[in-house]
Amino acid sequence: MANFKGHALPGSFFLLFGLWWSVKYPLQYLSQKVTKKSHKIYCFQRVDAIEGGIKIIFALIGMLAEQFVPDGPHLYLYSGENRDWVKLMNWQHTTMYLFYGLSGVVDVFTYVSQAVPQGLDRLMLSVAVFVEGCLFYYHVLHRPMLDQHIHSLLLIAVFSGACSVMLEVFLRDNIVLEMFRAGVTIVQGTWFWQIGVVLFQPWGGPMWDENDHSNIMFLTMCFFWHWAAAVAILAINYTLAYWYGWGMSLSRSGHVERTGGSCPPSVPEYRCL
Repeated sequence: MANFKGHALPGSFFLLFGLWWSVKYPLQYLSQKVTKKSHKIYCFQRVDAIEGGIKIIFALIGMLAEQFVPDGPHLYLYSGENRDWVKLMNWQHTTMYLFYGLSGVVDVFTYVSQAVPQGLDRLMLSVAVFVEGCLFYYHVLHRPMLDQHIHSLLLIAVFSGACSVMLEVFLRDNIVLEMFRAGVTIVQGTWFWQIGVVLFQPWGGPMWDENDHSNIMFLTMCFFWHWAAAVAILAINYTLAYWYGWGMSLSRSGHVERTGGSCPPSVPEYRCL
C-alpha cells in the first residue's frame, strides 16, 4: 500500500518481533548458563514453534491487507485488453509477506519434525530478509531523491540482518548474532514508521521538500539515532534479563541447600530456576 498504513503495518510487525527477540535471547542465553546446559531448554524450543505460528499469522494479515484494501489488486496481476499491470507495489509487499510466512512454516516444521535439517529455519529467514531487501531496492529505483534515500537507509538494516541470520545457520545460538538480529529488526520497524511519516505526513503539517539536500542529511543522521535507540533497548533488556537470571540463580541455590541436592528427578531442571 503506497500510503502511511502500508508502512506502519510491516513496521509494527518488525518492531514487535525485534522487541520480543531482545527479551527472548538474553533469557535463553542466561538460562543456559545457569543450568550449565549447552543445548536449548525445552520451553524455549516450544516458544520457537509458537513464534513461527505468529509469523505465519502476521504474514497472512499482511498479504490480505495488501490484496484486499479498497484500492488493492484483489489478486489480479494484470487487467484489460492491454494486460496492464495492476498495483505492482501491493504485489511486491505481498511477495515480501509470503516469504516471511514461509519462514514461519519452516520454524514450525523444525520444531515438530526431527527430519528437518538444523539451521534450515535460519536459512529460510535469511532468504526472506534478502528478498525483502531486493524488492525494496527496485521498489524506488526511479523515484524522487528523498524517497530513494530514505528507503536506501532501510536497506542498510535489511541486508545487515540478512547477512547476520545467514551466519546463524553455521553459528547456532550465538548470543551476539541473535542480539544483532534483534537490533536491526527493531531499526527496520521504527524506520518503516519514519518512512511513512516523512512521505505521507499522517498527522498533518507541511510535506518534506524532496529536492532539499538538508532533508537528506537530517534523515541520514536520524537513521542512526534510530539505531542508537535500538542499541539502548538491547542493553536495557539484556540487563533486566541478567538481573532476573541472577535472582533465579540465587533462588535455585537456596533450593539446593534446603534439599541437599539438585532438582527432584520428576521436576525438569529449568523449572527449578
